[in-house]
Amino acid sequence: MPPYPMNPAVFADALSNQIKTTHYGDHPAELYDPIRYIMDLGGKRLRPLMTLLGTYLFTDDWQKAIKPALAVEVFHNFTLMHDDIMDQAPLRRGQPTVHEKWNHNIAILSGDVMLVNAYELLLDVETPIIKQVLARFNRTAAEVCEGQQLDMNFETRTDVSEAEYIEMIKLKTSVLLGFALELGGLIARADEASVAHLREGGINIGIGFQLKDDLLDVYGDPVKFGKQVGGDIIANKKTFMLIEALEKAEGSLKTELHNWLNRTEFDKAEKVQAVTRIYDQLGIRQLAESRIDDYFARGFANFEQVAAEPTRKALLIDFATQLVQRES
Repeated sequence: MPPYPMNPAVFADALSNQIKTTHYGDHPAELYDPIRYIMDLGGKRLRPLMTLLGTYLFTDDWQKAIKPALAVEVFHNFTLMHDDIMDQAPLRRGQPTVHEKWNHNIAILSGDVMLVNAYELLLDVETPIIKQVLARFNRTAAEVCEGQQLDMNFETRTDVSEAEYIEMIKLKTSVLLGFALELGGLIARADEASVAHLREGGINIGIGFQLKDDLLDVYGDPVKFGKQVGGDIIANKKTFMLIEALEKAEGSLKTELHNWLNRTEFDKAEKVQAVTRIYDQLGIRQLAESRIDDYFARGFANFEQVAAEPTRKALLIDFATQLVQRES
């Protein structure tokens, strides 16, 4: 393998090979088959790729980050498996969710084993940094759970602010992206300031990424999105879109929006169309796109401050830029 793989496909191939060869367990099959199922569904795998890119910023020996990078992906899929149960989501990446294909209890238990698997993969880091890596992973994992709890708390509140929402998605989604990049820097023994810039850059990119997810849930192509478009609207989920609409709606639009939010029986397609129409009239899409651009710009600014070779840094920035144009 050449020492300077300036193509993200090299990292993606190495990660795919590791996923294919990683053994999670065999018996009982009901415990381990769901793990292989959700890991084989693919997805963007941007978190482990960012770990590899973060390591490559500072060293040619990026292969030593492959198993720890997979740990990030396994943990991420563990959270998805449990989140899907809480959200009663029917689809994940265009396929039945684990609790739909098997049942809730199996999905809970298989997810628990995935968390154990993540720790086993993290143990592949070199001894001098293992305590630091595990401490940062533990803090990140707790923050992800804090974010999920806040998200559930918001379900019964009508006064969630934009600032509260941004903090929630930072914890639930973005800190793991930050950790993924931070992990890459730690494995490469990068300087402390660069590791901090990677973490903050990942967090900002992650916030933009989740805001983009909110946008695509309303305006995305269902085939490309891989999830039910309009699912957030149907569930009255407190997203950036709804929070801004509730703040800006006045008069008849406010009455109509609250009417849809308070209905217990409705046609799902009709509700999605009606609420989307309200978003259109309030300019919510344009507002969301502006916020997305802002957080991505912050992330890129963080990356520019990383003390690494410009050509290697450009690879990370180009990869992150692709998130801006994503449609799934």
